[in-house]
Amino acid sequence: MATELNDHVCECFSYDEEKVSRLKREVAVTSGMGQLFKALGDETRIKIIYALAREELCVCDVAQIIDASVATASHHLRLLKNMGLARSRKQGKMVFYSLADRCVETIVEAALQHYTQKGYWAK
Repeated sequence: MATELNDHVCECFSYDEEKVSRLKREVAVTSGMGQLFKALGDETRIKIIYALAREELCVCDVAQIIDASVATASHHLRLLKNMGLARSRKQGKMVFYSLADRCVETIVEAALQHYTQKGYWAK
């Protein structure tokens, strides 16, 4: 166990002050981004985003796609909307959802490509 840990940790503590200082300032732009990945970190919401990337769907369609109740689908869709990832429009008695922009679709497509190329699905 200790040998395995040693393979992943520096044996002495020394860092590049200039590099660390510069990168600390640069990584500040990621502040709050964890919420985006938290929203994307749910299997059900990934399915919803994947489906919405293909076409606009009403809440009932989404419920059927994810094999859940309308209330559950609505909860996930509302969260995605509140995160700025989806938008909705009401048409009569129906509420339709679509992706807010193509950025989230790009993220999911890139993750799916990585996932299938690395063979994670086979594990």
